[in-house]
Amino acid sequence: MRFGLLLNEPSGPDPFPELRDRIARAADEGFDSAWMSHIFGLDALTALAVAGSAAGRDIELGTAVVPTYPRHPAALAQQAMTANAALGGRLTLGIGLSHKIVVEDMYGYSYDRPARHMREYLDVLLPLTRGEQAGYTGETVKANLRLSTPGTGLPVLIAALGPRMLKLAGTVADGTVLWMTGRKTVAEHIAPGIASAAVEAGRPAPRVVCALPLCVTDDPEAARARAGEMYAMYGQLPSYRAMLDREGVEGPGGVAVVGDEDAVRAQLDALAQAGVTDFVAAVFGDRERAHKLLIGASKG
Repeated sequence: MRFGLLLNEPSGPDPFPELRDRIARAADEGFDSAWMSHIFGLDALTALAVAGSAAGRDIELGTAVVPTYPRHPAALAQQAMTANAALGGRLTLGIGLSHKIVVEDMYGYSYDRPARHMREYLDVLLPLTRGEQAGYTGETVKANLRLSTPGTGLPVLIAALGPRMLKLAGTVADGTVLWMTGRKTVAEHIAPGIASAAVEAGRPAPRVVCALPLCVTDDPEAARARAGEMYAMYGQLPSYRAMLDREGVEGPGGVAVVGDEDAVRAQLDALAQAGVTDFVAAVFGDRERAHKLLIGASKG
């Protein structure tokens, strides 16, 4: 299992020196990857291209995840390929549907049949990222063009939780990137669903990138309570709520990776056995202690 960090978005009017430092430190410490979310602050692709091109030249950089609805797939392909070229081919593009409350209430798009939207979106996005012609007319997406942008060949992961999305992730994409999805759910739902889809399609084994809160501590009960408070909003969003219910936990604190060094190593081992190929830590609490453990785990 590979190990990465979820980069907390820096604040302030000039966030890029701090972001460059975080990427450089992650690379220097030996992490395999660093990932950036895309919510309402920095544009993740632009930020990674700016900060990552000058720092951490040996580390994979990924988005977790860029919402699809606000961008035509050709526009996203062009932006992602440009960023990938700036990063020397180190970008992994993670994309997702976002949530109904965001897509409909904030952006004003219809969230009707989201799995259909993602299937049609990928039918345009993926050929373009390979340097191919995209000629497609669907119910939600139309395109007839080819891009000359450098940076082709970047991996594309989709945030897949339901059966139809997992099938897409295994059949046409390079895997999935998860959030708020625990070990039991990965083992019983995510990994079997995506793996069987890849086998049926004759595709390579897909990546399962699992991002979770992590805290190395001698007071796990307090850490779980803190995680529950920090990430409470995710327990209210339907897609994540469904995963937490599958896991049989009350809220985000129930899927956080917490405990002392031995306990956290055991939880990481269990995630690897469940089918996680890449673990991405959203570290809270003692950062130095957590990084030391994660780097040790990555070296076996």
